[in-house]
Amino acid sequence: MVHIKRMNEEYFAKLLKDLTASGELIRARQEEKQKLLDALDKESKRFFFGKISQKAWQSSVKKTNLELQRLDKSRRDTIKSATSHCDRARKLCVEQMPIGYKATLTGISDGKRKKKVVRRKVVKKVVKKKK
Repeated sequence: MVHIKRMNEEYFAKLLKDLTASGELIRARQEEKQKLLDALDKESKRFFFGKISQKAWQSSVKKTNLELQRLDKSRRDTIKSATSHCDRARKLCVEQMPIGYKATLTGISDGKRKKKVVRRKVVKKVVKKKK
């Protein structure tokens, strides 16, 4: 009797859920970064018009740079995680490639996957002649 391979739907659903969560986290970090940059822009205008001192402005810039680095690191980590989830989901889907069975009068024949033939380029070596 022939048994076909079935997809683990629970695992696939979990991967999609994790991927969606990663996407939402990336978007949240982008919004946080935009708010931070908008706040810095307001601070720069206040400094330009003399509302705050240079020392306060430097402190604000230093604090903003640290926060920007933290947000960028978090986004990079989340993107790596999302890439990993995508790769796992793709691998799970590729494993579901159909196997070609044929029904014959004697029963079911050959359920093997065909291997893809990879042709390699032949590189000719140049032989130097000695004089």
